[in-house]
Amino acid sequence: KAQLGTTPNIKHIVVGRCYTYITLVNPSLYDCEEIWRQFEEAVVHQSSCNVTVEDYYRMFNVMPQIWPCNRFLFWSKTRALMHSYAAVFQHFWTLEDTLVGYMFNDLIFCGQDEDSFDFNSCPEWSTCRNHPVYSLWRQASQNFAEMACGNITVLLNGSIVNAFNRKSMFGSVELDSLNPQRVDYVNIKVVTNLEGPHESCSHGSVVDLIQILQYRGFHWTCTD
Repeated sequence: KAQLGTTPNIKHIVVGRCYTYITLVNPSLYDCEEIWRQFEEAVVHQSSCNVTVEDYYRMFNVMPQIWPCNRFLFWSKTRALMHSYAAVFQHFWTLEDTLVGYMFNDLIFCGQDEDSFDFNSCPEWSTCRNHPVYSLWRQASQNFAEMACGNITVLLNGSIVNAFNRKSMFGSVELDSLNPQRVDYVNIKVVTNLEGPHESCSHGSVVDLIQILQYRGFHWTCTD
């Protein structure tokens, strides 16, 4: 199943977001043009289902970031709430607050064999493991989780079945990349909408998450 092709004007958007980020959002020294070159190199010379996380290594190497402890916020199926929550509690940092997250959020991209982006159609993420969008976010998520330290927060949607989904980006990448030697506490917050809960700290898939944390030696709290 095909979806829309590469986001139009993607270079202007990505480079422009990079300059906005390093100038206004989080003043820092990065070479935005070099980041774009490495991104383009990773994506356009490959078919749309053949971009691995390894293809992005050079790009990530030119945009390293370190975050202070006790500020990491992870989420799954709570995107709108997560942004509101992070806006109120401004000490939190999410993946979207990193440089790579800020630059590529909500963008679609894939290449074609003619050394250019495919602006007509890109496959869905789910059609291939080495989808260029999926591979980028998988590596970004892994890097973000590996950096996590101190007390971290996980925001889950208790009004759906499988609030914790092992196949989600949090369940399949970030959770396994957390280091119990660096993370003091995993603070789970199970949030429900007005219709009420399907799952809670003591019921459903959240229990599975807690068991995984216990098995790996993490300290944890859970709040409904």
